[in-house]
Amino acid sequence: MTTPDVTVIVAVYNTMPYLTECLNSLIGQSIGLDRLEVVAVDDGSTDDSGRELDRFAERYPDTVKVIHQANSGGPAAPSNRALDVATGRYVYFIGSDDYLGEEALERMVAVADEHGSDVVVGKMVGTNGRYVHQALYKKNAADVSLYDSALPWTLANTKLFRRDLVEAHKLRFPEHLPVGSDQPFTIEACVRAKKISVVGDYTCYYAVKRGDASNITYRADHLARLRCTAEIMDFTAKLVDEGPQRDAVLRRHFTWELAKLVQDDFPALDRALQRDICAGIARLADAYFTDGIRDAMDVKRRVRICLAQAGAIDELCEAITSQKEYGPPPFVLDGDRAYARYPGFRDPRLGLSDRCFELVREAVPGRLAKSTELLASGWEQEGEGITYTASVSIGVLGDVDSAVLRLVHGAMPETADKVGARKLPRGHRLAEPVGEFRTEPAQDGSGTVLHARVPLERRTTKLGVRVYVDVAGATYEIPVRGKGKPMPLARRWGAYEDPYRASALINSKGRVVIDTAQMLPPKRSLTERVKARLTPGTRSQRSAAAKPSGAERKQ
Repeated sequence: MTTPDVTVIVAVYNTMPYLTECLNSLIGQSIGLDRLEVVAVDDGSTDDSGRELDRFAERYPDTVKVIHQANSGGPAAPSNRALDVATGRYVYFIGSDDYLGEEALERMVAVADEHGSDVVVGKMVGTNGRYVHQALYKKNAADVSLYDSALPWTLANTKLFRRDLVEAHKLRFPEHLPVGSDQPFTIEACVRAKKISVVGDYTCYYAVKRGDASNITYRADHLARLRCTAEIMDFTAKLVDEGPQRDAVLRRHFTWELAKLVQDDFPALDRALQRDICAGIARLADAYFTDGIRDAMDVKRRVRICLAQAGAIDELCEAITSQKEYGPPPFVLDGDRAYARYPGFRDPRLGLSDRCFELVREAVPGRLAKSTELLASGWEQEGEGITYTASVSIGVLGDVDSAVLRLVHGAMPETADKVGARKLPRGHRLAEPVGEFRTEPAQDGSGTVLHARVPLERRTTKLGVRVYVDVAGATYEIPVRGKGKPMPLARRWGAYEDPYRASALINSKGRVVIDTAQMLPPKRSLTERVKARLTPGTRSQRSAAAKPSGAERKQ
């Protein structure tokens, strides 16, 4: 009998009707039935999954092999059973509620043969709201590393593995882990592999979130997930020497698995369970939470790990609930450094390093955009001039003397619009601000209030109202949000013979815009016009002489 190119392994437990689509996607693979072997293990299903497997085996006896066994409690045991009987040059694992793109296996096998790859990762997407990390799939890659790519964020076993590699290192799944049992297998395979390749230009795998969210990943309790994560991290630590390479893998577990244990539901948990979770996180943080991992994490997750490590349960609960209710805390500026003022910041009882709270690689523009909002605005008129006045809240504390408000022509860059603000490029020069500015701490301690008075120029234009502030050595440009705030009524201003209108508006993005436009001069009676022409040195003649031409105004 000819050796198949690939054996697809399917661990099955109660996944009807998703199982049918999964099996159809395998039988319909462009690689052809003669190059394919499917080994499906029914792990004691109580629905029609076992019968559906037998139906496919009867219809495709040379391709589909079915094994029935008593329920083992997870996908590890049936996957190991299937590995014992697999005969393909490569093995590929698929969840029995997921399905493949038609050309998936043909493309991945071709890449493995062309490049001599021991592992091939095919592009994977989520369906029905299931999240799948996408950074690894930006492009095809013949050779990627576990240590300097996004591969640690994609540790599911849904990959193509050279079977010789699997058997040479006796790779199998730990059957006692209720969740995450595929991670030790995948991590060791990637550590042992001579070459890992990526198929990024074709969607190979569709990961399905069941309508009832009954996937095993969504069912495990907090302590089960903590125990499994701890074992995976300890396993990785034995496999990879201490240093940046180990950090590259373990960073994922602090950022995802452990951070998920201290999310919005944590404050409502039983106090004993909260203590157990924090103790488990503390043990792992003491062993593996290096400065490199800490500084590579976003400040929200980093602070929660640090508070859990310190056993500061009350502060941790407060940090979670306050962020859920009010959003991110304000920044505290201290020289050229900035810190997120979460509970526990500079609390002598906890003794946490400022670095836990520091903005290191943060999405600062997005946080500033959310915290910068119009409080009040109006007009001040004196003579023929008009000044726009505004009070704006900014989520920054400390030395904020750099904060100014400008009226800016032109739209924000599209990249900035996605987060609502932007960091100005290094070396970007701004003209001196026009107007008067002063700052004071917000009464509720939520940040700073910027009070601004900016005179308007006589021209027809629309100008965005934006705040500029220096944070941690960089200047940020922040459009002022004003949705839901009352706007001052439009005002007429300027010379009698050269009137303008000023309006404060809210645009479609919820941002404040100042609209100025030249108006038609008022009509005069015939007597007034004749008198103006006959009287030398009248105000109308002086205004006309001083009035810029149309070309000058356009400049």
